[in-house]
Amino acid sequence: MGSLSIWHWLIVLAIALLLFGRGKIPELMGDVAKGIKSFKKGMNDDDDTSPQASTTSRTVEHKADETK
Repeated sequence: MGSLSIWHWLIVLAIALLLFGRGKIPELMGDVAKGIKSFKKGMNDDDDTSPQASTTSRTVEHKADETK
């Protein structure tokens, strides 16, 4: 009752091929792969730039007045 037979999967596959066509599905998967690669590249670029930002930052020290 909860599982689908092979015929159900074949019908779903046939409908997907009718909707998207033979060439569209690999094209979509290629676009997804390019998106993942660019996301990973962007994350690596962010990691590379963060140490530079910490070395150029300056700290201002504040000394409290000791006049009491």
